[in-house]
Amino acid sequence: MSALTKAVAEIERQTPAHRDRAIDGLRALALLAVPTGHWLLGGFTRDSAGALHNASPLSAFAGFAPASWILQMLGIFFLVGGYASVLSFHRRKGSTGQWLRGRIARLGRPVVGVTAVWAAMIPVLHALGVPGDTLRTGSTLVIQPLWFVGVYAAVTVLTPYCVRAAHKLGGWAAAPLLGVVAAVDFLRYGPYADAMASWLSLLNILPGWLFAYQLGLSWGEKRIGRRGGWLLFAGGALLFAALLALFHYPASMVGVPGEARTNSHPPSLLVLALAAAQSGAAILLRGRIADWLRKPARWAPVVVINLSAMTILCWHQTALLAAAVPASLAGRVPGLTTAPDTPAWIGERLAWMPVFAVLLAVVARYARGFEAPWAKATKARRAAAGLLAAGFAVFALGLA
Repeated sequence: MSALTKAVAEIERQTPAHRDRAIDGLRALALLAVPTGHWLLGGFTRDSAGALHNASPLSAFAGFAPASWILQMLGIFFLVGGYASVLSFHRRKGSTGQWLRGRIARLGRPVVGVTAVWAAMIPVLHALGVPGDTLRTGSTLVIQPLWFVGVYAAVTVLTPYCVRAAHKLGGWAAAPLLGVVAAVDFLRYGPYADAMASWLSLLNILPGWLFAYQLGLSWGEKRIGRRGGWLLFAGGALLFAALLALFHYPASMVGVPGEARTNSHPPSLLVLALAAAQSGAAILLRGRIADWLRKPARWAPVVVINLSAMTILCWHQTALLAAAVPASLAGRVPGLTTAPDTPAWIGERLAWMPVFAVLLAVVARYARGFEAPWAKATKARRAAAGLLAAGFAVFALGLA
């Protein structure tokens, strides 16, 4: 028996019979969509000084926008997050405050880890000849996905209130959140848009991402069944189509350089429509997904991905940069440092995807330690890590 076969068998043996494989499978799918989307839609240009700058293939290939409908799976991530959180909330042994502190600490440790490491790396890379513009581009890419952690922490803090809402309103508890986002969208895009403050769109951040979390929590409380799943799927799909066809929302679910409107920063009503349709599909397919994952060879990768969730989220852009930065010093490398504006670039970037995956696996081998409790870290080391992380955030956000 090979080592891989033994590992698969051991994972299967240690999996409790009551484990909800469908929820873990959905979480793994949503997790993998994050690096896949960033690696496919995150191109570079290389200037005359050899520095890298961000570029998106969507600027040249608007017809590829529907690909973002598949790769934008944060709705699923928040859905299963809400589902898992309510189960954990009901099983908590201490107070609500202790439960929240534990959940937030699990989110915060990997973020501090990746930002502290990058803060220490920047002067070293600069000394090795990496251009300053490349360092800023890389820092921006590293910190961009981390906004998700802050939002997820915020909705996690609201879990007790979401539980009460689910008990009172059932599956309809998420409906007011949809209404808030629709109202804000009307104000920022409707006939009075010119008179509205530019910061108004920020009001959509919390209700926009809380929507799918509340759906998942209501699902975990058994307040949404198959009928609700069909309603979410059909209603979300119809609303999505109407927003595109009648209200001219941007087709891309991610930001496109040069476009005045964006769907995801902060989330628009189109994001919620997609999340509703995805959530409905997840609820309806739950049984089939669980059955499909009964095979140990399919289940084992799901377990590994779930155990490395925060590592994948925090370090996948580092894996991309581990290939792109050395390549930028060498010159023009097709699909890596060349502009994403030709059909050939798409095939070239696809060819790089396995390389990025291998690099992420190597990085994760050492970075996963940041997910575990820092039991051996002294107060001085924790303070140093916090200062490094704060310094990196200032640099990455262009404040220094």
